[in-house]
Amino acid sequence: MNIPSKLPAVGTTIFTVMSALAQEHQAINLSQGFPDFDCPEGLKERVIHYLQAGKNQYVPMGGLPELRAVLAEKIEDLYGLSVDAGEEITITAGATQAIFTALAAFVHPGDEVILIEPAYDCYRPAIELMGAKPVIYELSGPDFQVDWDEFGSLISKRTRMVIINTPQNPIGKTFKKADMEALRSCLAGTDILLLSDEVYEHLVFDGKKHWSALRFEELFARTLATYSFGKTFHNTGWKVGYCVAPRHLMQEFRKVHQFNVFSVNSFVQFGLADFLQQKEQYVSLPEFYQSKRDYFAQAMAASSLVPLSSEGTYFQLFDYGHFSQESDTEFVRRLTIKYGVAAIPVSVFYSSGKDQKYIRLCFAKKEDTLDAAAKRLALL
Repeated sequence: MNIPSKLPAVGTTIFTVMSALAQEHQAINLSQGFPDFDCPEGLKERVIHYLQAGKNQYVPMGGLPELRAVLAEKIEDLYGLSVDAGEEITITAGATQAIFTALAAFVHPGDEVILIEPAYDCYRPAIELMGAKPVIYELSGPDFQVDWDEFGSLISKRTRMVIINTPQNPIGKTFKKADMEALRSCLAGTDILLLSDEVYEHLVFDGKKHWSALRFEELFARTLATYSFGKTFHNTGWKVGYCVAPRHLMQEFRKVHQFNVFSVNSFVQFGLADFLQQKEQYVSLPEFYQSKRDYFAQAMAASSLVPLSSEGTYFQLFDYGHFSQESDTEFVRRLTIKYGVAAIPVSVFYSSGKDQKYIRLCFAKKEDTLDAAAKRLALL
């Protein structure tokens, strides 16, 4: 049968490839972004409680009302924005589903969507599935700063949406207040939507603030912001997230969501609604992950790899270009097979394959794991 592919250029993700290679060679896996420690015991206890209490049937399509209510309180506390818990928050099957749903709801064939690369790998395929054109703004290391005048020049009459990610995977950079204000100016007077991927909202370091799109009234009016409990509570396999948007946008979002997922597993939502009332569980996360970043940096001091600054997320970029001119894909393969540490090549996050001799390592690991990886990398 001749069945044409809707994504002919897409193969297996680099995360699957590197994790499989790590397993084959018994390497320490610092490639895929997941913790090797468990989620909070208190959260597991609440989820188990509701599972055993029989909370096993559908919850409302938009999500458990109690969970949306506590999220509305959280948003107001953190970002000063009052949202309607019933109409402006939807619980999703992870942030990736929220991102896909937002694109499906608003992006039409022939539209353009501006991406800032390097970018998380789900954005571009989803845009292409909608029949739209990704328009790429490339960042360059080591600073990865946006020139907002240059960015603004990419906007055309076909631009339907802009996607941002702050804190940004894979580079660990955060947008500052000035960046968000510049973005606001770029979009002013247009009907362009903003998809703001903020899954690492609580992983911002060195006493800095997360400048969410929700902090800016003019931006929020055009924004769909996505979040992940998996990143917040170290349970990426649970695949529960949420989307926040003004009512007129959320109405369209839910039209797709109801036929895509309809509703997310019930007992987990009940458990999250209880656990989120313990605010210290998420307000303490910057300190928790900064300590891991700093611990890993100290452990890596003996390595030839040169660290770039990590302002947020649980990723750290390293430069190897001063001692090897291998492509980054070749380098991470050799790193896995010969030295027993799996990493991600940063070029895979660029549509152009731009290779700056950077690799990405995940420090959301136990100290023993970070120590063991650093000792192996010191042999480079």
